Amino acid sequence: MLTRRTFLTTATTAATLPMLWPEAAPAQANGFDPTPQYVRIKRDFAPGQMLILPRSYYLYWVTEERKAIRYGVGVGKAGLEFRGTATIDVKKEWPTWRPTDEMIERSPRTFARFANNDYVQPGGPGNPLGARALYLFQNGVDTYFRIHGTNQPESIGQSWSNGCIRMLNSHVADLYLRVPVGTVVTVL
Repeated sequence: MLTRRTFLTTATTAATLPMLWPEAAPAQANGFDPTPQYVRIKRDFAPGQMLILPRSYYLYWVTEERKAIRYGVGVGKAGLEFRGTATIDVKKEWPTWRPTDEMIERSPRTFARFANNDYVQPGGPGNPLGARALYLFQNGVDTYFRIHGTNQPESIGQSWSNGCIRMLNSHVADLYLRVPVGTVVTVL
């Protein structure tokens, strides 16, 4: 049943889509296009679920049966990617960030300012998590994987990160407004 609140939220979001998606990057030669688009999907996924296909660099937010909004994403480097099912248990605007101990160990020069201290980078435009972050949990335990914005837009459409799913800041801000805490996320 369509409620007045759902109608107004949907109408308002639809009216602001051009403002929310201004960073649309040009399609790449291989046909990858990160621009958010309404698409048809398989019947296997219910409205309110999220599907991520890392090999094709797309995230799908299922809006209704067989329909979704597709966003272009960047994903983790080989061996660092998340696979499986999780839930979004926390959402943050302009989140703080600190690399994991494993990241510091893997790349000591890159993350030298975080070694042997408790420094946490404040949120803001220079923060690697970008404008918004959706925190993935399994059975109530933080996986340390996120769906987040990025201050490196060139990473979209690439296997570049330490495992997280990256989006353009305007795209993750749009998704953030749509996705409630408790959303099921499947990464294939």
